This record gives sequence, structure tokens and C-alpha cells, in this order.
Amino acid sequence: MEIRISAEICELIPDFKIGVIEYRNITVGDSPQMVKGRLQLFQESIFFDLENKQLTDLPGIKEWRNIFKKAGKDPNRYRHSAEALFRRIQKQNYLSSIHSAIDINNFFSLQYQVPIGVYDYDLLKAPVVIRIGKEGEAYNGLNGRSNSLEHLILSSDATGPFGSPFVDSDKAPITVNTRNALQIIYLRPSSSDEDAAKLTESLMNMFTQVHGGEASYQIVGCQ
Repeated sequence: MEIRISAEICELIPDFKIGVIEYRNITVGDSPQMVKGRLQLFQESIFFDLENKQLTDLPGIKEWRNIFKKAGKDPNRYRHSAEALFRRIQKQNYLSSIHSAIDINNFFSLQYQVPIGVYDYDLLKAPVVIRIGKEGEAYNGLNGRSNSLEHLILSSDATGPFGSPFVDSDKAPITVNTRNALQIIYLRPSSSDEDAAKLTESLMNMFTQVHGGEASYQIVGCQ
């Protein structure tokens, strides 16, 4: 699928980059016990690690808060999805298993402190553009609310916005009926191209190990 980053974002954040993975012929279902166990143990480990730390000092959390600020969105009111996961864990409100795709998404988001979105490919229409939301733009989110997209970094297809590092819309959620998927990793701009590729490939390999199918990835940046 054709995917690009808007000139407006590239002017604000020249090193902005995303990892993009396309999956074909996958099978989404209950998470294997290995995934459930790793997610639970990792959350417990994070909880204890955070006891003597300021959450907003974690490198990935801090960097994405700064990105929200640069785009014009208050990171204290609109917390990016990785920070929201960490805040839940800090309160011992641990994430329960939803299904295999969401569980792996959450695991990698926690591990690398970056927002990650995963979508039903067949419900999207190319091209996909990563851009900043315009005045008056909004969508119904998976949080059950209407969410203002103004000044928010978002993902938009030919029919309009469908996702963001804040909360995704209800337009193309991945479900147990999904056979083809698109995954977007909102990478840290400070990460090197090599590290970005390693992270993206690692996620792709774990995802296909659990879901089968075929996959390919690319790093999309401003250059």
C-alpha cells in the first residue's frame, strides 16, 4: 500500500519515521499461552521498575510527548497510546488478553515505548498519509468517544482519518475476522534507521510466528 508522511510533519520533525508492515492470509484468535504469559510477566516487571521512576522520564514516553507538543496537542490532555498503557500498569490496572493481534501490539508498544496501530487492510483505501489533523476533524474512537483530531498526528486513507498515536478509530479495527492487516509503528525520530528496521522486523517476525501468513515491511521517513 502506498504510504507517505506529509510535508507539514517533515518540516516540524525532519527525522520523523514510521515502520509499516503488511500482512496477508493471517489468522487472528485467542493468544497462545506464551504470549499471554509474556505480556503478564512484562507488565509486572514494568510496575516494579516504575516504583522509583518518573514515567514521563522514560525515553520513548518523553520523546512522543514532545512530538505531540510540536504538533500543537497538549500531551497532558492527550496522552499517546504507549504512555496510556504505562499509566494503566503504574496503577496495577494490568492489560487483559483481548486477542492475539492486539496482545502482540501492546507487548511491543510497552517494550519499545512507542505507539503502534494495527488495522484491517481490507477496510482501508490507498493511499495512506501520516499528517496533522485539521480544524473540525474528529472520529469515533475505540475508546467509545468522539475524538478531536485537530493538531493531532494521524493516519488517513483516501476516505479520511482512521488512526493516530493517541487512539484509533472504529473504522478499520483488527478482529478475529481479519485476514489481511496493516501495522504502523510510530517510531522514535531519534532512532537510527538500523534500529528502526530491527524493531519493525522483530515485530513482523513475532506476529507471523503467531498468526501465520506472509508479511513485508518498510521504513517510511521524510527523506
